[in-house]
Amino acid sequence: MKKSILSIASLLFCAYTYAQTAGNANAVTDPLGSQYYLNPYLANPAYAGADSGLHINLAYRKQWTDIPGAPQTKLLTADYFVGSRVGVGLQVYNDMAGLISNTRIALTYAYHLPLNDNGHTLHFGISGVLYNKRLNLKDINGDMNDPAANAFNRRDNYFESDFGVAYTNKRLGLQAALPDMISHLHAEDKEAGTQTFYAAAEYKFEVSEAIPYIIPKVAWRGIQGMKDIADLGVKVVFLRNWLDVTGIYHSSGSFSTGAGFSYPSLGTLQFMYNTQTGGFRNYSNGGMELHLKINLFQ
Repeated sequence: MKKSILSIASLLFCAYTYAQTAGNANAVTDPLGSQYYLNPYLANPAYAGADSGLHINLAYRKQWTDIPGAPQTKLLTADYFVGSRVGVGLQVYNDMAGLISNTRIALTYAYHLPLNDNGHTLHFGISGVLYNKRLNLKDINGDMNDPAANAFNRRDNYFESDFGVAYTNKRLGLQAALPDMISHLHAEDKEAGTQTFYAAAEYKFEVSEAIPYIIPKVAWRGIQGMKDIADLGVKVVFLRNWLDVTGIYHSSGSFSTGAGFSYPSLGTLQFMYNTQTGGFRNYSNGGMELHLKINLFQ
């Protein structure tokens, strides 16, 4: 029995380590590419309901090479402008890596304060977040009733809170977000590799009829126990907003590129490819993401 417990404990440790470090599914060092342009609500609760109508986003990510136990990410978000300057949002995020399933559910309230009649607006948002981590017992090569494995799944869910603020006008966007605020009150308990802050700035340049606009963007992400990561990106829109291409360089040593096809009043379908973060290129040749955004009641 002792040998069985040690085997399961070793398996849990390896699976947890793999889930936190290997592959593009690490939501901190390699977040979903849609958070930069297509779905900013994903990174900052202040963007919930920032535009009129209901916006539903679906996303899926996996490694390009089909490795057993490789990370996979699934995402659903919905945000809606209720009226009276109020927006609400929902996020359901699931990350699978090896035997570990990590689920994050967030409910968001946002307030959008117009500063004048020319589109200058301040946005504030706060989210209540539930985290759930579980071990997939069915895939264990061993005794599924082993106490060590069951103890992992008996851990309590835990709650967090995110806060964000943003300023936007017709061209400029500035934002900052503080994820997992409760953990900031107990910094000694904060896990290495978790995000401590997010900030970004972008500007829309109008170019021509063939290329309606170009949007360069710079973002900065603080990571607990790791070097901060800078993101430098640009989005170029073609064909009267029907087609766009995106490129983003990450100082962690990876690069994201993608293309989107839009019917502006209905939504956008976007494909992205991410090269692997520097230290893991020997194990994976990157990952792919598929995003679908649906606009309703606009």
